[in-house]
Amino acid sequence: MSQNLATDHSQAKLVGAHSHGGPRYVSSRADRKTSFDLADFPIPTKEEEWRFTPRKRFAPLFDLEAVSAAKDQVKVTANQVEGISVQNVERTDERLGQVGQPGDRASAVAWNAFNQATVVTIGAGVQATQALVVEITGQAKDADDAAAHPSAGHLRIIAETGSKATVVLSHKGMAYYTQGVEVSVAPDAELTLVTNQEWDDHALHASQHRVEVGANATLKHVVVSLGGDVRISPELGFSGEGGHIDAYGVYFTDAGQHQEHRPYVAHTEPHCYSRVTYKGALQGKDAHAVWVGDCLIGRRARGTDTYELNRNLVLTTGAKADSVPNLEIENGQIEGAGHASATGRFDDEQLFYLRARGIPEIEARRLVVLGFFNEIVAEIAVPEVEERLMSAIEAELEVNGLLEA
Repeated sequence: MSQNLATDHSQAKLVGAHSHGGPRYVSSRADRKTSFDLADFPIPTKEEEWRFTPRKRFAPLFDLEAVSAAKDQVKVTANQVEGISVQNVERTDERLGQVGQPGDRASAVAWNAFNQATVVTIGAGVQATQALVVEITGQAKDADDAAAHPSAGHLRIIAETGSKATVVLSHKGMAYYTQGVEVSVAPDAELTLVTNQEWDDHALHASQHRVEVGANATLKHVVVSLGGDVRISPELGFSGEGGHIDAYGVYFTDAGQHQEHRPYVAHTEPHCYSRVTYKGALQGKDAHAVWVGDCLIGRRARGTDTYELNRNLVLTTGAKADSVPNLEIENGQIEGAGHASATGRFDDEQLFYLRARGIPEIEARRLVVLGFFNEIVAEIAVPEVEERLMSAIEAELEVNGLLEA
């Protein structure tokens, strides 16, 4: 019997508070060290935080001296949108370093290595009808050049009170790149933030997003990983009562590729809402996807309503998915909390239904994959992102050949 890989939050409000069974972390995600000081983060070994990550592959991003020395390896550009300012600033700008602190070696290197940052400000009350697209393009000649010149970057995004906008971070080209992203969503603001990883195959990218959502503010946070080896760590928190977070992730992991996503939602304020939904497909030998979803309901977070969900569809033999949901509850006066994850192959009933209507098996499998992703892509509700994403998934299926029977 196949796993149920559908995305369904209909039961989320009905799920009672519970803690995750089985082995748990030595210390909670909320208790882990954060610091701007690189000395607080030794080179990773076998600790829990890095046990799924190919540390040798990511090692260039742990070297502050090498990353600091890199020049002109990544170019950052943006379009113009009325009501939104984009500035290049020195690292001494007072708007930087205001949302949390780095939480691991790679993000601490990113903080200490960058010389200039990009600050995006959505003015108070601005209702942007066009998406701001920030293009981060790797300039390395090839993988060897990128490995020899690893680089760092920093982005600061500020959505002021009552504003509404969409910001897309588009990563492409060749680079070894460690990155910090700070995001503030002021009270009553609405921000959709999309980070799109379409790097060249042998690129390497580590990124930590540190986000605070104000009172009655709304954040839609979308992670799309299609190219390169990536480790994306969104840290999503609330700074006021009544905040709302929807976090979506879509990934397609190919042969030999490592794609790791570590979303963390910290409910520290009363009456806040969050939903985390990540879906991925894997194909090819040594394709490896990792999802570690953490959620904290703090002592003050009465009335919390939260749910996290991960689904993985394994298309071929030789691919592996690790999925680890964690829920930590310190306050029982909540609306609901829960989590779910599943990893499986094709739904035999869906394939039978399609083949019984004369659709060849390979085409039927293609339709199942597209349907698996379309359910979550439709929820993103950013038309230019939806169309591009589904086209990219189609391209992945074509480039990598026929799906296994």
